[in-house]
Amino acid sequence: MFDNLEDILVHYEEVMAELANPEVAGNQDRFKKLMKEQSDLLPLVNAYNDYKNALKNQQDALAILDSESDDEMRELAKEELAEGKRRETELEHELKLLLLPKDPNDDKNIMLEIRAGAGGDEAALFAAELYRMYAHYAENLNWKVEIISLNENGIGGFKEIVAMISGRGAYSKLKYESGVHRVQRVPETESGGRIHTSTASVAVMPEAEEVDVHIDMNDIRIDVMRASGNGGQCVNTTDSAVRLTHYPSGIVIYSQTEKSQLQNKEKAFALLRSKLYELELEKKQSEEAQERRSQIGTGDRSEKIRTYNFPQGRVTDHRINLTMYKLDKIMDGDIQELIDACIAADQSAKLSKLAQV
Repeated sequence: MFDNLEDILVHYEEVMAELANPEVAGNQDRFKKLMKEQSDLLPLVNAYNDYKNALKNQQDALAILDSESDDEMRELAKEELAEGKRRETELEHELKLLLLPKDPNDDKNIMLEIRAGAGGDEAALFAAELYRMYAHYAENLNWKVEIISLNENGIGGFKEIVAMISGRGAYSKLKYESGVHRVQRVPETESGGRIHTSTASVAVMPEAEEVDVHIDMNDIRIDVMRASGNGGQCVNTTDSAVRLTHYPSGIVIYSQTEKSQLQNKEKAFALLRSKLYELELEKKQSEEAQERRSQIGTGDRSEKIRTYNFPQGRVTDHRINLTMYKLDKIMDGDIQELIDACIAADQSAKLSKLAQV
């Protein structure tokens, strides 16, 4: 590990030297690439330098203990030695995490797709609440949320909603949300006060660039039509809605949220690219099934990952056996603790797998 870290340190110095070259500054593409590389390497370089400082502090403390007879100085050296050992252990763990292979999609924006499952109107209302939960979380991080398509049920629920969330590291944080979310509560329409169970499925897909996915236009059928909906200002009265049908995959995309046909078409193609990219990822993950099993969950949208129990005010993530009694805050977008726990569990599983190699 440490030979690798020394090589990274040398490479970081090379990157910094190149960034200081005036000729590189004039090449915007090269400059941006180097700045991205420098930004990615910096946390690892800082942690490794701190690690080496912790080792040096221990050596200095040991030298004082070997040569010093003053009790007060020896006591200070012992404290310095203990602190150095604590930092060494802490930083060694941090370095192992930083050296884990990075998901190439982590920095990407995402396509968020939420569909009502079992439970009729109650499931649709829950799907709408999940969307608002993610929208509030994104807004708190100053990320941009843009609806691609929406199918409402007329009473405030969403049969299906697709949105793009744009922000640095969006996929790295929200990729663990894919799966079936279950709600347990008494619906407002339930006169007997019985608790019902409903579900909604969530799919989080990395936004795919044109270079990630090649789409043959001969495989696409494009239909233009008038937008449909429950009325109101958000529904267009012109033929601006766009439906894409991708024959090889059978995927159908419908976009109607914009008044411009061109904008709806752009959104539809962006979603199609992400869906095709996700299919490629799923194929690759099935080929790497053993590696996938080492991570939390499968990422499959049919896997039940979380239960939101309203009578008890609790949320349980079944993949990591975590239960939290702050349902109101979570439904308002305060989900960072859940996300951090999923990330920590995933990292722990990956570290354990590396230790077995």
